[in-house]
Amino acid sequence: MKDEASYSCDSCGEEIVVPIDLSAGTSQEYVEDCPVCCRPNLIHVEVDEDGDVRVPINEAPSTSIYQT
Repeated sequence: MKDEASYSCDSCGEEIVVPIDLSAGTSQEYVEDCPVCCRPNLIHVEVDEDGDVRVPINEAPSTSIYQT
């Protein structure tokens, strides 16, 4: 089992390594900002029965809950 995975930012193409919390289940979804370009990425974490991790991502919507 791996406790980290990588994805390519949908906006800038930078490869980003993220920690994987295996205790959170076999299917996870969260938003993480790219540390390079600061754009949000919607990250899906899928862990199969062998412990292999897959991280397909999509650019997250750019709306903010803090809009005025």
